[in-house]
Amino acid sequence: MTLDQFWSIIEKVHRDSGGDMDRKCELLDAELRRLTLEEVRSFHRHFDECVDRAYTWELWAAAYIIGGGCSDDSFSDFRATLISMGRQTYECALADPQSLAEMNYDAETAHYEGYQYVPTTIEKELGGGERRTRYQAHPAEPSGKSWDEDKVAELYPKLAEKYDYNG
Repeated sequence: MTLDQFWSIIEKVHRDSGGDMDRKCELLDAELRRLTLEEVRSFHRHFDECVDRAYTWELWAAAYIIGGGCSDDSFSDFRATLISMGRQTYECALADPQSLAEMNYDAETAHYEGYQYVPTTIEKELGGGERRTRYQAHPAEPSGKSWDEDKVAELYPKLAEKYDYNG
């Protein structure tokens, strides 16, 4: 599976779900069940690569502002939700996390837990209970420059204003 095919599935699911995360999980499940085990593994690898690429301090700051705080687990959920919104939203957020202030990005949904588990579930079912090992270890630390919780709103004032974050 190519990266373009991966994003095509993500975007179809996003469009057809109307943005509802529970529905996205159902639709992604259905889409992945149409694929072979090797295609699901390839999809999963692309997903992991996108999760890792989004593991940045800058994006974590945006997630922190949007959620009024953001643990490591919550940031994992945030990155999966971001991927679920499609390639353009994902790429824009990575290039400029403050771009999320210009989008209809729901603070309640931003840290949705569950979407990232769909590929694992399908891969295990198709693989007879086995899941391949991750293509590489998840980065130990986010890339980029860390920030101070007391000053995070200064990094992205538009996000802080939109999500009423005062720190």
